[in-house]
Amino acid sequence: MSTPKIDIYSKFACPYCVRAKRLLSSKGVEFNEYDITMGGPKRDEMRERAPGAMTVPQIFIGDTHVGGSDDLAALEREGKLDALLAG
Repeated sequence: MSTPKIDIYSKFACPYCVRAKRLLSSKGVEFNEYDITMGGPKRDEMRERAPGAMTVPQIFIGDTHVGGSDDLAALEREGKLDALLAG
């Protein structure tokens, strides 16, 4: 079974981004990180995928928009993150 594609939109020196990436790394999964510090097409892409999202990180696991760092941590606390990562 393969892990679903994981995308994280982040900004330079964002402590919440660091926390989210640390949690994902601790799970042994690979993820695509898109730095939107300077804006650009990836920021526009993030806004299309998560309408109304103005903060980072914004995390997507497969087709699921997880949300931010606190949302990712909540999934872990609830025991739901591993199942989502397993696809």
